[in-house]
Amino acid sequence: MRVVIAPDSFKECLSAREVAAAIAEGWQQAAPGDDLSLVPLADGGEGTTVALVESRAGRLIPVDVTGPLGATVRAQYGLVDDGRTAIVEVAEGSGLHHVAAVQRDAMQATSRGTGEVIRAALAHGPDRLVLCLGGSATTDGGAGILQALGARLLDSSGRDIPPGGAGLRLLDTLDLSPALEALAGVELVVACDVSNPLLGPDGAAAVFGPQKGALPEDVRQLDSALAHFSRLAAEQGHDIHSFPGSGAAGGIGGMVAGMLGATLKSGIELVMETVGLAGQVATADLVITAEGAIDAQSAAGKTPAGVSSLARKSGVPVIGLCGRLGRDLQAMHDLGLTAAYSIVPGPATLEEAMHEAEANLKQTAGQLARTVHGLFRT
Repeated sequence: MRVVIAPDSFKECLSAREVAAAIAEGWQQAAPGDDLSLVPLADGGEGTTVALVESRAGRLIPVDVTGPLGATVRAQYGLVDDGRTAIVEVAEGSGLHHVAAVQRDAMQATSRGTGEVIRAALAHGPDRLVLCLGGSATTDGGAGILQALGARLLDSSGRDIPPGGAGLRLLDTLDLSPALEALAGVELVVACDVSNPLLGPDGAAAVFGPQKGALPEDVRQLDSALAHFSRLAAEQGHDIHSFPGSGAAGGIGGMVAGMLGATLKSGIELVMETVGLAGQVATADLVITAEGAIDAQSAAGKTPAGVSSLARKSGVPVIGLCGRLGRDLQAMHDLGLTAAYSIVPGPATLEEAMHEAEANLKQTAGQLARTVHGLFRT
């Protein structure tokens, strides 16, 4: 049997490569004669830079930048195609993993670090820059990125607005010209992992703000601040809110597409195309994908959704493994997911589940292999 193992990471727990390796080890213990192909993936969030750089034999370059709450963090960006393409990941400079859970502050968190990574990547003179969204700690509409690239975001007194979504409430004048000049001649492509709009009940603040530390009143204020930012942008002819994905990464998706002229693409589709997954799936008997959670939201551009849709085109069954399994999976089944299983064997705290994730992946994969081969024998 030929099995393609194409997982994403388990956020803040295991990288996609570690997830793939654990599944493969568990499967091979039960079915040592099977042909396994490991294809670690990402959907625009954490790990996308590594996935793309490794698939294109590029190189990773470290850089120290401003973290979400101002402290210096170590980030990295990628160069592929002999330096013609740069890859920057929002999670590297402005990721939620840079901030301890008790310190998360959606009102103050800035995307400036991502702008500093972009600036460092642009120094190599690339023709194309791929910006990977997802995993951000910020809800500032990408204001920090603009400031790092030289744009002037000023309050009514002519001073730079403070960092974070809270600072957007004070924005009075906006001069994008330095940022646009910095990106002149560079094709900007954005790998997006969600389709949420910028504003409203399904927007950046309402859906993603709470996991970034936003309280209910913070969500209301952040949504209002982003709406204010959107109105000022519209006065200069820039639409940053009316399209799917504009709410990605705390509004960075809307800013880069509406202000900087970027092209938004599905992150998982971009990665799958780059690593040549379609060709591998076409000759497979089974595909296994995985992510920390598989639920109704997974259908909106997450890795299991992309893999399931791709496998369905070749008529190949897809099994999903995860830590947390949602109750409503119909949208995922409609996309091509055959079945999904939680790897957690019994009641456990989140800390326990994360600590045992690797072992649980191995055990579940082994049991899955025994089940599949047992059914085929009958």
